[in-house]
Amino acid sequence: MALVDGVPQCYVDNDWICTRYWTDYRPELVDASVEHLWITVISVLAGLVVAVPLALVARRNAAVESVVVGATTIIYTIPSLALFSLLLPFTGLSPTTVIIGLALYSLTILVRNVLAGLQGVPEEIREAARGVGYSDTRMLLKVELPLAVPVIVAGLRVATVSTVALATVGSIVSYGGLGNLLLLAVGNQFKAQIFAASVLCVALAGILDLGLLLVQRLVTPWTRHAR
Repeated sequence: MALVDGVPQCYVDNDWICTRYWTDYRPELVDASVEHLWITVISVLAGLVVAVPLALVARRNAAVESVVVGATTIIYTIPSLALFSLLLPFTGLSPTTVIIGLALYSLTILVRNVLAGLQGVPEEIREAARGVGYSDTRMLLKVELPLAVPVIVAGLRVATVSTVALATVGSIVSYGGLGNLLLLAVGNQFKAQIFAASVLCVALAGILDLGLLLVQRLVTPWTRHAR
């Protein structure tokens, strides 16, 4: 690679694509990617843990469903800067602020999909389960949730990809993973860093989406043969 006074040419020209950058800043890229990954995964899992009981409550009647779905939708409309500011007095400048905020945002997608998956179970299947003596809890665990998995995973995929993008906003409290690199790079117009962080965000979203699709295929083998 051409050098200008010992500095790579792509740094001097401030190129978008600079292979030397990926080598020189590998530790920073790895650390930011790892932080971005675990914040995303924990946030989505926390959202799912909350979304399942909310969906179970919401499916009891139309009025409760409207309240739950409406509440999660309202949360999603709150700007991230405002939401993080509301959390700061309780969680401080920590990853917890970002995780709680992202988990709350994911509820809009997850609650709807868990609810849709449970409501999509045919009533005749429920009747058959009751006929062989299944309790409500056993039917939920053995019948309804397994049949709802494809719809739930579809929601998880959307929520995960969305969270990968939203996690960058966590840079406002210094815990944004790749968003931290983006914030610094935009400030000094370091194009190679902007490009690298953006590419890694897209790659991370694609890998997680593919991983969830593979998990779905593993836990629902019967769907591979359905026609």
